[in-house]
Amino acid sequence: MNRPLSGIRVIEMAGIGPAPFCAMMLADMGAEVIRIDRLKAGPLGGGGTLVDRGKRSIALDIKQADAKAILEQLISKSDILIEGFRPGVMEKLGFGPDDCFALNPKLVYGRMTGWGQTGPLAPTAGHDLNYIAISGALHAMGKAGEPPTPPLHLVGDMGGGSMMLAYGIVCALFEAQRSQKGQVVDAAICNGASTLSTMYYALMQQGRWTLDREANLLDGGAPFYACYRCADDKYVAVGAIEPQFYQLLLERGGFTDPIFQEQMNQALWPEQKQRFTELFLSKTQQEWCELLEGTDACFSPVLNFEEAAQYPHNQARDAYIKLDGVACPAPSPRLSRTPAMAGEVTPAGAQTEDILTELGYTQDEIEGFRAHQMIY
Repeated sequence: MNRPLSGIRVIEMAGIGPAPFCAMMLADMGAEVIRIDRLKAGPLGGGGTLVDRGKRSIALDIKQADAKAILEQLISKSDILIEGFRPGVMEKLGFGPDDCFALNPKLVYGRMTGWGQTGPLAPTAGHDLNYIAISGALHAMGKAGEPPTPPLHLVGDMGGGSMMLAYGIVCALFEAQRSQKGQVVDAAICNGASTLSTMYYALMQQGRWTLDREANLLDGGAPFYACYRCADDKYVAVGAIEPQFYQLLLERGGFTDPIFQEQMNQALWPEQKQRFTELFLSKTQQEWCELLEGTDACFSPVLNFEEAAQYPHNQARDAYIKLDGVACPAPSPRLSRTPAMAGEVTPAGAQTEDILTELGYTQDEIEGFRAHQMIY
């Protein structure tokens, strides 16, 4: 099946976190992704997760000269390289940007780090929480008067990292088709998370956002944009910002207390929120769904990962697929003519022999590599 990136080859240096997820997205869109796994991953069965769907894997000890030559061949025949090591690691291995551009001037060289390739923090360790801490995003999340709440690593690693890297790579790939020249994509999670926060800077510019937590329209401060516990200890989400949607929420929910009539009176928000808290506790999640779900009241049940896969709307949109017998999210976004498709998950090194054969190596040479513990 023809897909948007069919015919594009990606070399992914195996790692963890946002770089593999970026490569997965490219694979979903049809790119041939070859993951370069380390030998220490173990023989077949030692690698490959749902994030590695649709990829092929070759396991190499690239510190050995013959293995290095194999990787050089692959790079020379590829369009994109993705790596997620600390700055300088690829250079020490002999596969920094300059080394790779000498092999392939059109190569798009994608680099995924937390702090970026330059700056005082570039050589230091960190994780998602650290990166979004300096972006301003973390400070805005959580309860008033308490420490910020660590979110899932969607804001940093996945959004500010993987998505920005994929966007940068596709932009650079498009430009390379015109210029016939590759370039480096320096995707730093701290910068990507900052970029995702641009709207909040716009709101501050307009005087519509403060630096206090739980004091704003979208951070849980507004009683009509919050989550509430139900009688069965499940939760619901309310996002009725627009006046007409808010009025529908009040009518269908039976919220008749006069205090709710002044929706945008921020002085009343704490009292309104407390009243909503009491009222939502009076019914189960399902009972609230029967009253409010599927209306313009901007209401939804809060689902866990397992429940989300079974939710009727998600099922109607085929939003989840089965891979290795496990439900997982389907590729996004949807393209009408050349849709994405999730490939199978294969373990580390599963296609080593096939890839070497495609490069022109004989069976005797492959067995020799194996004997020297250069591949498996």
